Amino acid sequence: MNLRRISLAGALFCVLALLSATASATQVPGPLVDTQWLRNNLDKVVILDVRKDVKSFERRGKRAGAVNPCGVAQRKGPRKVAGHIPGAMLVPWNKVTAKRKIAGKEIKALLPAKSDFERLMQKSGVDNDSALVITSKGEAIIHMALAARLFWTLKYFGFDNVALLDGGTAQWIKDKQKLEFGRSKTKKGDFKATAERAEILASMEDVEKLAAGQGTDQLVDVRSTSEYLGLTASGKLARGVKGHVSGAKSFPISLYADSFGTATLYDKDRIKQVAALFKVDTEAPTVFMCSAGVMASLAWFVTYELMGNQNARLYDGSMHEWSHSGKSVVSID
Repeated sequence: MNLRRISLAGALFCVLALLSATASATQVPGPLVDTQWLRNNLDKVVILDVRKDVKSFERRGKRAGAVNPCGVAQRKGPRKVAGHIPGAMLVPWNKVTAKRKIAGKEIKALLPAKSDFERLMQKSGVDNDSALVITSKGEAIIHMALAARLFWTLKYFGFDNVALLDGGTAQWIKDKQKLEFGRSKTKKGDFKATAERAEILASMEDVEKLAAGQGTDQLVDVRSTSEYLGLTASGKLARGVKGHVSGAKSFPISLYADSFGTATLYDKDRIKQVAALFKVDTEAPTVFMCSAGVMASLAWFVTYELMGNQNARLYDGSMHEWSHSGKSVVSID
């Protein structure tokens, strides 16, 4: 009888171990997943929902018409994002980046310290063997960019088993998938950074060299054309600067994704075609920048992850750091 009990216990242990191994062995199929794949794998992944508007994660919302890029209200549109994908963990945007003083100036939206990022991921229930899917509200390109910045930070700290949800939670709602409301709950994870991949990060010194004509990397500014030319000023983080860094090429982030209701990425081959019109080589070593290194994160994601350009880097300080450091810009004035 004792032997039988031991045998049954051993068999149960093996089954549990096998299930555990299967769960930990889950791999995302690529850097970008759609709602159908996520629906079929909800119980196998950790979902991180990064938002500025943290209240919308818990509360129910009302149906609202979409507003197209021309500012014209549409009668029909996706439900304004409120609530979250079942099981998702809220990651407040203000915890994803850090601020530091550089040369006496406070610079925001920078890469966080390793220890701070580890604590954030542990609090979000991330283990080193987790399979992660990052979502956002997905109503506009900025939301996809927030998710891409978290993706980039995870990659910087050595985590590879991660994907973005194309179109974010807005696409999930559009596809009539189930939502949850209220606070997210999870156990603490054991995430630890395994690397610091400096090869995907560009510094102000790197950009200074490119602006001076030194080096072979192309510098790509993904702000709007009007900001790039100096017709309109950049946001407050960039101190209202007008113009661009000398030598930078313009390729606006609005040409990477569709924002008519849900922010879904354009096909990579179409993006390449459009990039060629802007004299941007998607296969060349490239440093991406914008106002504060957020929108540029999405351009980096598309180029590095979807197009396979392993020589793409993000200047996280971007025009925010550049302008606060008193560096010159070029404009049409």
